[in-house]
Amino acid sequence: MNWITNYVRPRINSIFSRREIPENLWVKCDDCGTMLFHREMSDNLNVCSNCGHHMNITPRERFEGLFDGGIFTEVEVPEPLNDPLHFRDQKKYPDRMRAAQKSTGEKEAMLVATGEIGRTPIVAAAQDFSFMAGSMGMYVGNAIIAAAEKAVELRRPLVLFSAAGGARMQEGILSLMQMPRTTVAVQMLKEANLPYIVILTHPTTGGVTASYAMLGDVQIAEPGALICFAGPRVIEQTIREKLPEGFQRAEYLLEHGMLDRVTDRRKMPKELVQIIRMLMHMPPPVSGDLPAPGPADITPVPPAPSEQK
Repeated sequence: MNWITNYVRPRINSIFSRREIPENLWVKCDDCGTMLFHREMSDNLNVCSNCGHHMNITPRERFEGLFDGGIFTEVEVPEPLNDPLHFRDQKKYPDRMRAAQKSTGEKEAMLVATGEIGRTPIVAAAQDFSFMAGSMGMYVGNAIIAAAEKAVELRRPLVLFSAAGGARMQEGILSLMQMPRTTVAVQMLKEANLPYIVILTHPTTGGVTASYAMLGDVQIAEPGALICFAGPRVIEQTIREKLPEGFQRAEYLLEHGMLDRVTDRRKMPKELVQIIRMLMHMPPPVSGDLPAPGPADITPVPPAPSEQK
């Protein structure tokens, strides 16, 4: 062993050796296949800058882009019974829950928070499709009730972002019971004369569309979102006919009167502020940090010289 072996060779290897690049630096668009840098994706709220395709976004990421300064306060949700049916398929239900919690970093499929959008206070709830396909179980039912109760308590509108594959089969009839429970929660808002706005994201399917997801005072969807009770493949196999192009997508439902708007995710905060302030009989939003001017602050504009003659 000499200095060439001990120093020179390792130094050369360190210079010319291949550096490992983390795999999560680039994201491929599901629609057009464009490779997008992860920071660009994050700044663009997981919307493809090439084709505008809306990809999956977690509730926490959504709220950071929605609320002023990314600041929000989480609302505590009552914990339901753990594995009430002792359900087991290929895995035990608690094992599936632990795996979902580990992969997402969240304890369940819905996040509830309070905050402000454009200085407009709201209560918001969002489903996480990456958590067991956003399935509706007892926790989701508890979360919507907690969100409605907080909205009534604070006299704020409730904005809900839906993304689900339907009811959670591991909770059986208990998950189906969340449909009437959440319907009652929505009725609480209506009796309190508070707006309930639903943003349907991709995908919103199953029992969710038979309950709280289709009961909004205003129904908005993100572009290209699949919104249905039964999926298009099931319908095609049942009726044995080819479905129309874009069937059950947001744009198709808008054309057929089931939605009020289809809005880009990046424009959603501004859209919500305008709608909420109108429904809550609040003054129009003002850009910047200044309060809205009162009548005494407005100075009449003198007529032009040509008009004085």
